[in-house]
Amino acid sequence: MSTRPRRIAVGSDHGGFELKTQLSDWLKGQGHNVTDAGTNSKESVDYPVFAAAVARAVASGRCDLGIMVDGAGIGSAMTANKIPGVRAAACYNEVLAKNSREHNGANVLTLGSGQTTFEQAKAIADVFIATDCTEERHLRRVQMIQDLESGRAGTPVMTAIKEMKLELSTQDVARIAERVKQIVGGGGSTSAGGENLTPAQLARIIDHTLLKPEATKDDVKTLCEEALQHNFFSCCVNSSWVRYVAQILRGSSVKVCAVVGFPLGAGAPEIKALEARRAIREGAKEIDMVINVGLVKSGDWDAVMKDIRTVAESVTDGGALLKVIIETCLLTPDEIVKACEASMRARANYVKTSTGFNKGGAKAEDIALMARTVAPKRLGVKASGGVRTYADAMLMVQNGATRIGSSNSVKMMEEAAAATGGK
Repeated sequence: MSTRPRRIAVGSDHGGFELKTQLSDWLKGQGHNVTDAGTNSKESVDYPVFAAAVARAVASGRCDLGIMVDGAGIGSAMTANKIPGVRAAACYNEVLAKNSREHNGANVLTLGSGQTTFEQAKAIADVFIATDCTEERHLRRVQMIQDLESGRAGTPVMTAIKEMKLELSTQDVARIAERVKQIVGGGGSTSAGGENLTPAQLARIIDHTLLKPEATKDDVKTLCEEALQHNFFSCCVNSSWVRYVAQILRGSSVKVCAVVGFPLGAGAPEIKALEARRAIREGAKEIDMVINVGLVKSGDWDAVMKDIRTVAESVTDGGALLKVIIETCLLTPDEIVKACEASMRARANYVKTSTGFNKGGAKAEDIALMARTVAPKRLGVKASGGVRTYADAMLMVQNGATRIGSSNSVKMMEEAAAATGGK
């Protein structure tokens, strides 16, 4: 029998609703704290929605374990395993439940209502909850799974993969080249070969920025007019200006980007998430959140993950993109790497160097380190803070930046035109 109470997220589709309800009542009777992620009836629904909700509850740390029930348990396991930090296992007997926990550190159990009775489900769940992964050899292999998920260089599993010396086919190379072209067209970097960007290419990677606290309505209007004139990728403003900026930019290709938790990042995750949700409702398509630097410097990576993931979930729900400002000037190289890894696990879309409000801004070596770290998850890298000239921008792009944030964008465009003959 289970020996200590756990926080458990439960979920199901319509086919698993009845078994989930029975299990939920039983788990509460065992003293566990149960969070029901739905569904709430036998009306037909899509299991990935609820499997993802259970998985996110576990990955975020809100729950210790998760149990998801669908017709077979297989689809929900596949879905849950798409959420970073989750190791889901479909189990049809107590032996598999024990093995999945003891050997693999599984944290989400998926069950098939078509194969499992309530009595069997109780027995499977009881073993799953009561078993822990404690053996050193098993913990080492679970760590390898986590390293593979993060793609962190230098770990045993990544080293082993590298030593396999996998070769790219001609078709692979062609696909990569095509992807690079797509990135260029959608706001990514073009400088794979070290060539300078044309003004038109440069404009499509610039977040034209105005974050000064004394900025007036006229200043913000000028920012928008400049962005429209040069076809910048976005206007980046404090969240209180989002509605106004969205009105001016309506119908154009220029997006609205809002900063959240700016410039300190020391607010509660829930407040940052609330600010992000409001900005998205008012028209923001991208959110640049400031990481909690104090938590990073404290080495409290679980809290850092919660900080980012709480905002990431709000941003994803709103159909926007998230950039995480890690304030590189305050971090060591190892902290930069770990902050990038936390951003990847939290499902951010970009990592970003700086607010511009601290003792330093973007550095080429920091951009290169960030780009290498996030490459496995294909996150973008935004250089901001002190990027004031065309030469600055090209240096950042050549080191891996895929977006540039600058308040000196117009001057940068003039320099780009002069350097490339205006093409």
